[in-house]
Amino acid sequence: MPRHNLKDAIPALLPEELIQTLAGNGGVRIERIVSRGHGSPAGFWYDQPEHEFVLLVAGAAELELAAPSERLQLGPGDYLTIAAHRRHRVNWTHPDQDTLWLAVFFADDSGPASGRSGA
Repeated sequence: MPRHNLKDAIPALLPEELIQTLAGNGGVRIERIVSRGHGSPAGFWYDQPEHEFVLLVAGAAELELAAPSERLQLGPGDYLTIAAHRRHRVNWTHPDQDTLWLAVFFADDSGPASGRSGA
């Protein structure tokens, strides 16, 4: 079985966020996301039909969530679960280093949505 590493094969130039599906099935999707100074476009909010567990592996970022309104600054090791249909956006990611995310998307029957853990 081949071994993989989340930090491998990150392009030197990253004009857009890099999103790769690592694994999944009908109810779960696991993605690697690499950002370098990227953020959500002005006025854009994600509103997804599934829950999203997100772990910041490396770098730094600020997430903004709606209803209730929250701004969360994240560093390596921080994670949270964003409930399905909770609007959210990425305000910024570190401009000079890779911000590496591991995101797991899952439906209601795959587990509960919970709050943020970490510092």
